[in-house]
Amino acid sequence: MPSYTAPTKDMQFLLHDVLKITETDIPGYDELEPDFTSAILEEAGKISSEVLQPLNAVGDTEGCTLENGVVRTPTGFKAAFEQVKEGGWPGLDMPEQYGGQNMPYLIGTAVGEMFSAANQAFTMYQGLTHGAASAILAHGTDAQKDMYLPKMVSCEWTGTMNLTEPHCGTDLGLMRTKAEPQGDGSYKISGQKIFISSGEHDMADNIVHLVLAKIVGGPEGIKGVSLFIVPKFMVNEDGSLGARNGVTCGKIEEKMGIHGNSTCVMNYDEATGYLLGEEHKGMRAMFTMMNEARLGVGMQGLAQADAAYQNALEYAKDRLQGRDVTGAKNPDGPADPLIVHPDIRRSLMDQKSFVEGARAFILWGATMIDRAHRSQDKDADGLVSLLTPVIKGFLTDQGYDMTVQAQQVYGGHGYIEEWGMSQFTRDARIAMIYEGANGVQALDLVGRKLAQDGGKHVMAFFDLVKSYAKENAGQDEAFDRDFLEPLKAASKDLQAAGMYFMQNGMKNPNNALAGSTDFMHMFGHVCLGLMWARMAKASMDALKSGTADAAFHETKLATGRYYMARQLPATALHLTRIQTGADTVMALDAANF
Repeated sequence: MPSYTAPTKDMQFLLHDVLKITETDIPGYDELEPDFTSAILEEAGKISSEVLQPLNAVGDTEGCTLENGVVRTPTGFKAAFEQVKEGGWPGLDMPEQYGGQNMPYLIGTAVGEMFSAANQAFTMYQGLTHGAASAILAHGTDAQKDMYLPKMVSCEWTGTMNLTEPHCGTDLGLMRTKAEPQGDGSYKISGQKIFISSGEHDMADNIVHLVLAKIVGGPEGIKGVSLFIVPKFMVNEDGSLGARNGVTCGKIEEKMGIHGNSTCVMNYDEATGYLLGEEHKGMRAMFTMMNEARLGVGMQGLAQADAAYQNALEYAKDRLQGRDVTGAKNPDGPADPLIVHPDIRRSLMDQKSFVEGARAFILWGATMIDRAHRSQDKDADGLVSLLTPVIKGFLTDQGYDMTVQAQQVYGGHGYIEEWGMSQFTRDARIAMIYEGANGVQALDLVGRKLAQDGGKHVMAFFDLVKSYAKENAGQDEAFDRDFLEPLKAASKDLQAAGMYFMQNGMKNPNNALAGSTDFMHMFGHVCLGLMWARMAKASMDALKSGTADAAFHETKLATGRYYMARQLPATALHLTRIQTGADTVMALDAANF
């Protein structure tokens, strides 16, 4: 069966050697001393490995069951959820006013990666709750916050987001769920929502659904959408639970993966709901939740890739197959271990260099969210908004590919359920779809984010890369050659693609949109290239100062060189594809496919 070891050492390196968090001016970061963060990460790692990971296969094989309108979660989930709640983990980065610990989002992100890698389906119950609580925190009235947040922060009550309907997914303007105003300020919500993660379960006393619906008589299309709080059980003024609301689970979906999470069809039959935010401004309120969720989903892609890689690495070291072409490495045995073979090494290096680069990217993104929220920094908010579709789309596309590569290391055993590798692939697959399918992320990046605020944020990103290269050039010949030159070349490819869109996208928008996924992947590679340059610089500095852990830093440099030499040049391929335009993409009539 698979195992999982939390990457606490790598996280500490990123937090303190690369991001140098205690030296930044983000409020609260000065308290994140190495001993403090180490204690948090070690404890979270212990829970991940000892409590959550052993339930991963249980959740996959048992799944959830629907009995008389109640969803039963897999064996052990409820007890584990109580343990996570008792540790205060769900409220790690939520305000103290509502029972949270007010730590930076950065720390919540690091812990979230470990929990997701250990058991993605389980971690979604608290993850969705965190997103719903964040939306109420940002857009709710004081009364709504006081009523719902203390119980949601503790996960005594959980939360969901309800967007999709049977006939509409991304195009939410087509939704039919309606909200009828009542005389007391509440609304009656009627309609059906599908694909609702954690929609019904037996691990919380109440479930607070955030539901998009159209107020009767409001504007047509997306401009008429509002967001409502619809609790499973009504909440009395004193905070106690009252009567059951008119919301029920009609079905649990049978899915490819994340079997331990209840993905529900939710039926709203004149359920009582309360407006969250302003009328007809539901999308703005929901995007508070969606943007956080998209970063969390990008992290899921990384997490599943890491869990799969860890197990593939152990298998490659242990499994004897064939002989090293340069001479036997295990002469006393019948064969050499898989890891001696160059193509296995290539696969493992693909996985390792992606996982470590993606982790740095996710944590860097989390620092921008903290800067935006804690310092009210609009530039940080604009940059992370630009990078959100890259984090979500690129990391989940690549993360899924890495789980497939890990599965491939096992050969036929990777295809057999007994070995557990297929679960990583099946669980990772959803991350490319939910919270906005990756094709839509690419369209959002090219169609909206590049031009946002007059292109200010993408230009800031290019300036950031250029400044980093200029500030660090000439100090070390090997660093310039192996890291800065490949980074500058990749960044130029990305700028050339952006220029192509500007010159050709206006006269024919399809020229830009046909290259959107290539551009998203280009952008992702450049971001990981920047992260690897920063990690390499930190490791070179550590080696020059006489670190006691030279092996860690030498390994980091070798892994980084691999990414810069073998992965980053993909930007040239993506640029070539983009510059072919839309003609070949759009050449066939629909009837000729």
